[in-house]
Amino acid sequence: MASSQNRTDRLYALMEILKDGGLHRAEDLAASMHVSLRTIYRDMQTLANSGVAIEGERGTGYRAKAVLTLPPLNLTEEELEALHIGLEVVGTGMEGPLQAAAESLSAKIDAVLPEEIGGVAQGFGFAAYPFAETTQALRHLEPLRTAIRSKQKLRVAGADGVTRDVRPLKLDYWGRVWTLGVWDETHGGFAKIRVDQMNDLSVLPGLFVEEPGKSLKDFLVQA
Repeated sequence: MASSQNRTDRLYALMEILKDGGLHRAEDLAASMHVSLRTIYRDMQTLANSGVAIEGERGTGYRAKAVLTLPPLNLTEEELEALHIGLEVVGTGMEGPLQAAAESLSAKIDAVLPEEIGGVAQGFGFAAYPFAETTQALRHLEPLRTAIRSKQKLRVAGADGVTRDVRPLKLDYWGRVWTLGVWDETHGGFAKIRVDQMNDLSVLPGLFVEEPGKSLKDFLVQA
């Protein structure tokens, strides 16, 4: 059975489904993705190998594990994300002893992370195909955070050649992918944009104010 999506897009779509924490049968996932059961089994193994926290097996179903935080430290979301980003940069950008040390530290952190509701990222292992390229998102994170805090409109140019003007509302990180929740002024609706697929972004003149139907609260309701 042929897939209607390329593999990277399908894996991202599977992560979006699993984020709800519910149990999903492989048969249902295969039907929704228009692929075979064997393909779903391979995709789940790929996600697990890439460090995405998934539990389950063939014949029962799959679910995402609870979001994780690191005890005994009380870390903010920014601190936990910074820790992961630092390990990701060293582990994917260096060679030799430093890379080995980053991988070892990553494994030690994974070993002591308890399951708990709350927090941000899942897993600190290093990305396998197809998420190794997500480190390209790092250069955009700080300007995006600044724009969210200051309510600054942005013009975003995607890898697909599409350019749109947006109101940045929320940065999310899950399963090794950063996404930006926006009100898309070009197309008139809410959208999630993968940060690693942004070719460029620029600040537009003027700030935006919260309006009914276009706010972060509205985005979270429909997400």
